[in-house]
This record gives sequence, C-alpha cells and structure tokens, in this order.
Amino acid sequence: MRLSLLTSLAALAFSSYAQSPSADAYVASESPAAKAGLLANIGPDGSKASGAKAGVVIASPSTSNPNYLYTWVRDSSLVFKTLIDQFTTGEDNSLRGLIDDFTTAEAGLQQTSNPSGSVSTGGLGEPKFNIDATAFTGAWGRPQRDGPALRSTALITYANWLLANGNGTSYVQNTLWPSIKLDLDYVQNNWNQSTFDLWEEINSSSFFTTAVQHRALREGAAFAKTVGQPSVASGYTTQADNLLCFLQSYWNSDAGYVTSNTGGGRSGKDSNSVLASIHTFDVDAGCDAASFQPCSDKALSNLKVYVDSFRSVYGINNGISATAAVAVGRYPEDVYYNGNPWYLSVFAVAEQLYDALITWNKQGSLDVTSTSLAFFKQFDSSVTTGTYRSDSSTYSSLTSAIRAFADGFLEINAKYTPSNGALSEQFDKSSGTPLSAADLTWSYASALTAFAARSGKTYAGWGASGLTVPSQCNGNAGPTVSVTFNVQATTVYGENIYITGNTGALQNWSPDTALLLSAANYPMWSITVTLPASTVVEYKYIRKNNGQVTWESDPNNSITTPGSGSATQNDTWR
Repeated sequence: MRLSLLTSLAALAFSSYAQSPSADAYVASESPAAKAGLLANIGPDGSKASGAKAGVVIASPSTSNPNYLYTWVRDSSLVFKTLIDQFTTGEDNSLRGLIDDFTTAEAGLQQTSNPSGSVSTGGLGEPKFNIDATAFTGAWGRPQRDGPALRSTALITYANWLLANGNGTSYVQNTLWPSIKLDLDYVQNNWNQSTFDLWEEINSSSFFTTAVQHRALREGAAFAKTVGQPSVASGYTTQADNLLCFLQSYWNSDAGYVTSNTGGGRSGKDSNSVLASIHTFDVDAGCDAASFQPCSDKALSNLKVYVDSFRSVYGINNGISATAAVAVGRYPEDVYYNGNPWYLSVFAVAEQLYDALITWNKQGSLDVTSTSLAFFKQFDSSVTTGTYRSDSSTYSSLTSAIRAFADGFLEINAKYTPSNGALSEQFDKSSGTPLSAADLTWSYASALTAFAARSGKTYAGWGASGLTVPSQCNGNAGPTVSVTFNVQATTVYGENIYITGNTGALQNWSPDTALLLSAANYPMWSITVTLPASTVVEYKYIRKNNGQVTWESDPNNSITTPGSGSATQNDTWR
C-alpha cells in the first residue's frame, strides 16, 4: 500500500511538469527543444559536449549511473543522418560546417586502432570511442557491425548532394569516397559474421544490423558507379543480394513477427525490428515485404505483436484500451534499469505508422492481406482482406484511425516529457518519471525524425524498389544455428576470457578480434554465436590481461553444429 501510494504521488508530481497531451502541441513545443538538445551534444561548441572534438557526438552528458559520455558510431551516424537530411533538403542550411566536422572526425576514428583491431583488421567494428577521439580500451560488447553501414549511409546522402550541386566533386572523390569505401568494404566482407546487437547485449545475428547493412550496400553500389567504380559496385551488389536473402530468415511466419536476434534466449519481439523498418524506409519501394517497408504486411503484423507485448508489462499502461497506443520499450524481457519504456522506441512506432501513411497516400491505395489482417482489425473489426483505393470509405476510415493511433504514441511521450523538453533514455514504467541517461542524443534525433514523418516528409531513396529475393543465399549466410559456449574459468582482476576459431563467426583464429565472453555467471563465462549449420567447428578459449594473451593448451576444441535450432557446449579451461 505504501509503495502504491508513493508511486501515485510520484506520478502526480511528475504530471505537473509534463508536456501538453495533444500531439499537435507536443510537436510544436518539442521540435525546437529536440533540435537544441541534439546540437548541445555535438563538439566542440555544444553546450553539453565540453571536451568533445569537433564533429564528435556524445551519447549523453551523463557521467554516472550510467556513464554515457562516449561517442558511439551507431548513435552518431543516426544523429548526423538526421542533420544531413535536414541540410540536403533545405530545412536547415546552417549545418554544413557541422557536417564537415563530422566527416573529418569519423575519418579519424576509422584510422584509430582499438580493441577490435586496426582499420584493416576489424577495427571498423568498434562500437564506441572516447569523446577526445581516442580508443576506448575497456571490456565491451564488440564488435558491433551496424556502425559502418549507418555511417556510410549518412555520408553517401551528403556526397550525393554535393555532387548534385556541383560544389564538392574533389572533396567527394578525395575525402568522402575513401571513408565510405572503407565502411562498405567492411560490410561486404563481414556482414555474415556474428555481431553484438544495437542494445550491446547479444552476440548473434541481428535483424537491425542485417537490414541497415543491406541498405548500405545497395546505395553504396549506386554511389560507387557514380564515382566511376563499376567493379566495386558489382561486389557490393552481390553481397546485397545475399543480405536480402538472409534478411528473410528472421521472419517468424507462425507467430507473425520478426525474431530480432537469433541468440540470447528471448522472444525476439524487439524495438530492433521497428527501428530497422524506419531506417530502411524508401517510399519508392511501396509496401515491399522483402525489405520490410513500414507499410508491408509483415512490418505491420510485426508492429502489432511488438506493441501488444508491452500492454501488461508496464504499470503506466494499465487501463489503456487494447487497441490504443501504449508505452513500449526495447523488448518485454528487458531488465536494464529494471526494464522501462524508451522514448526512442515509442517515437519509432509512431514513425513507422506515419511512413506507412505517406506510402499509402502516394500509391493511392492500401492492401490488407492475411498477414496484416490482425493489424487492421484493431481499427475496423469488420475489415476483410483486399485492396482499398483512396477514394473508398474503408481507406478513409482506416487511415484516419491509424493516424490517430500514431499520434497516440507521440502523446504517450508527451505525457512523460518534462516541460523543458528534455529527453532522457527511459521513463519509469510505474510513475513515468524520466530516468537513466539524461539528454540522450538519440532520443532527440528520434523525435525529429518522427515529427518529420508526421508532416509527410520523405528523403532520398536507396534503391529498395523492385528488388527480388534470390532463391538461395550464397556465402556463409545460411542455414545457421545458435551455439552457446560455456567455459568454467577462474580469472584474476582485469583478466577476461575470449573465444576464437576456424570460422569467420569465430574470427578465424585471430586473438586480436576474438569474441569476449560474459562473466555474468562467474566463474562460468558464456557467449552465444551464430555458426554455419551441420559444420565441424574448431575453437579455443584465450585469456587477455593488459594486452597479454594466453591460449588454451592443445588440442583444439571441436563441435559439430546441428542442422537446425540451437546447441550448448560446456567446457572447462585447459
């Protein structure tokens, strides 16, 4: 009773300084606040980015509980893609100097050797750096292979604008293209290796990573042709085809949603999938399901399953209709900070719905299939499968209801956004109070992109139109299985256990890029890796302590992976 009373009082106190619940009012007040909050976190002149080099994006000014005063390649690339889109469409012509600072900073980070390797030995998969652009050398979930893809996408958008406006050909050829090619080559050569997901918790295959890698290689191939590199373009296209093929393997047809991670022992219902859809949106692709466009039947079915998975998880969702907007987070099993809604996840749901509305409006119709029927029945219980033209009453009623549904997610965030517009990472699942990292730059960027979609804005396409899924994936893309490696090993302070082996997923016997195991159940060290199915895999564990590497004794360990499903291998350090 006392806890319930305190929670109610906290919610009452918080509501006194929350934003207006109206979506229109929230967009009007939060748009300038989000833009200012984002710019404040970019060095060297951002008011909250003291110590950050020019063009470096700090994730958050928070230095404790949690310490996010670092620069992540993924976050920075998403933030600057937002700014580059604003600049290249004429929304904000003041950003060019800042964008040039970003390109310079990222080119420097590409060349900075780090625990993932050098520029030529895997270092481009390093997820984060210190804000003075030096390497972060602590233990972390590495590699994270979405960063190079997202960075190349941002830079290609800028490079294409420069070429179209005839005032940067030399800069594009001599400065931007070398950086872009490094990232695209990394994606081309490493897309089928395991990766930590965008939440930095699971080392397996990640839907978000695969989707943004596919986009990067598609637009990278077109850009390579533009700068006179047709043979390079051909290589990118080949692997893009393989990525598109592999992307289909995440779809859970029986349950109607994307299994966002192939490892980790969770349901796979994850904001990862929604973020993938909005960050690979191409209005020219229509409602293509192969690339999981926002209005595709698979993306809509997935969205419903994902949103519904949170209806009974958070206290602040109690009493809300089963067909109304609710607070959502990363995934329903989340325990980070006790598991709460994330502003950026809520914005992402709204953005996918706005993107869908943009596409339906452009094509003048919407399709209801057996896959998406449950999604549409939320808004009209009598709707049936079929095509509804824009001049029909069903189209009008459905799109009107879906827009109101999308606005509902903005209104959820509005309810829990302080009156000054500050966006943290999360808000409490019981009281709605902001918590975790304050002034999260990605939260601000997600607000801006959702608001842009609500206003009907679209940006340059990336070649998603007219794609055909190959009948068979080539390379090491599939079939694959999830293997959990457990090893009993006692260690001294500062020492960690890694694994490497004879496949690309195990880093081809490289001690420099060997995969870090988790010590969450010490002295048991564990990792889940996606490996080729029905394959004999050899591996060894190694110890690392202050740069000193100690290998397990001979002979190599060996496992034959199953033909499907998953497996667990239990070992003891030798």
